[in-house]
Amino acid sequence: MESDLLLHIANFSTLFMCMVLKFPQIFVLMRAKSSTGVSLNSLLLELIGFIVFVTYQMYYDYPPPTYLEYPILIAQDVILLLLILHYNGSLRQSLIYALLLVGGWRLLTVERWIIDLAMSLCTFISAASKFAQLQCMWRSKDAGQVSALSWAMATYTCMARIYTTTVTTGDVQVLVRFVAMTLLNLWVLLTVIYYQQRRSSSKKAD
Repeated sequence: MESDLLLHIANFSTLFMCMVLKFPQIFVLMRAKSSTGVSLNSLLLELIGFIVFVTYQMYYDYPPPTYLEYPILIAQDVILLLLILHYNGSLRQSLIYALLLVGGWRLLTVERWIIDLAMSLCTFISAASKFAQLQCMWRSKDAGQVSALSWAMATYTCMARIYTTTVTTGDVQVLVRFVAMTLLNLWVLLTVIYYQQRRSSSKKAD
């Protein structure tokens, strides 16, 4: 009974948090009218990872509460992508990205081996998205317009999904992915906080 309650809490708290997870980042970009520090490559890789993951879960008829947040996250990432392209002055490229993402999504379910292979690579794709964001900050030595709150919520949702996956499907591939994503999200979060505090200290010194 207690485990059922914890499962419901983990599922619904994750879903609720994912409904607003990207909002802090979206608002930061809109307020600054700049995408400085936010890696376009990171966002594209994250989108690919999300699409592969939700397609895999749906293909194998996993319980909807274990992946319901991903369509919401994909929609928010698309908004972020459009904002970044807009502030970079390359909004026309959005049609190309849309065609590639939709075409890739359709390709995933043509054969079973394709979705299985994509899922086996999903962790590496998602991990690459985190490293792309880290590299962007390391290169500039500044967090720019990156939202620490969004990364904190992402860390929590991955931790919650470790628990829900363990007590529902027990899928090792999915578990490995969430453990890796938790650690990498935490790394990005701590890096953002470090650069933001350093920038704040520099302003005070001036």
